[in-house]
Amino acid sequence: MSPDLLNSIIWMLFWLLFLIPLLSPTYSYQRLKSARMRLLQLLEKKYGFRFITLIHRQEKIGLLGIPLYRFIDIDDSEAVIRAIRQTPRDQPIALVLHTPGGLVLAAAQIAMALKRHPAKKVVIVPHYAMSGGTLIALAADEIWMDPNAVLGPLDPQLAIDQTFHAPAPSIIKVAKEKGKDASDKILLMADVAEKALKEVQEFIQNLVKDKLGEEKAKELAKLLTEGRWTHDYPITFEEAKKLGLNVKDEIPVEIYQFMELFPQAPMNRPGVEYIPHPLIPYRHNRSSQS
Repeated sequence: MSPDLLNSIIWMLFWLLFLIPLLSPTYSYQRLKSARMRLLQLLEKKYGFRFITLIHRQEKIGLLGIPLYRFIDIDDSEAVIRAIRQTPRDQPIALVLHTPGGLVLAAAQIAMALKRHPAKKVVIVPHYAMSGGTLIALAADEIWMDPNAVLGPLDPQLAIDQTFHAPAPSIIKVAKEKGKDASDKILLMADVAEKALKEVQEFIQNLVKDKLGEEKAKELAKLLTEGRWTHDYPITFEEAKKLGLNVKDEIPVEIYQFMELFPQAPMNRPGVEYIPHPLIPYRHNRSSQS
């Protein structure tokens, strides 16, 4: 073998060894993506719903272990609303939620779009749907929860500074206790907090009053926002039922299989997914609707 040929082979092996680790995550992600699309297609065919996912993971980046958190944002609301808009008016929707919450604006937009869809709406919570996730769940006709899954309170969180957020009810309470001794900043924040609290309560009432009635809707809105609990308090299936929510403690087994296809990957984090997708053409199956 000539020296030139040997050098070429060595360089080729070097580049292969260099490129394989770089391409491997992309290949693995595409395999997961395809598996998720196939399972979504199976779910839609079996249950007759249009399945949409809004799944957020709390992850760490690479080897450095830097925490990275996903929340409901405007990109999510745009994608979910687009999916709902593309859903035939007579087809039920099942929205799979796994989220710590996020922007009130984004969550409210998703909730309104889901509420306006004329066919049946179901929100599926395999693990947790806190804060804004709970707001979205209230828009559904039914909430399907794992027996160990939780929802969360909806007290608005206001930014005190760049590093600290405080619940609106607590800001109002501090301002009232301090009275004239409160700083201008606290008084200003209390005014904003009162407005935020009223706005969220009214929004909750509008979401649920057709299901619970006017008075119970007001009670639920007050309970979820008044600061009785901390913002990360877990509202269990049993508590959700006592609150009057239409919850069901059974989830299709395929949903758990689907969640296993969302590993804590450092890159290419999945958010909203639905069919149609470039890999799978959409076919509306009107059979077996519920």
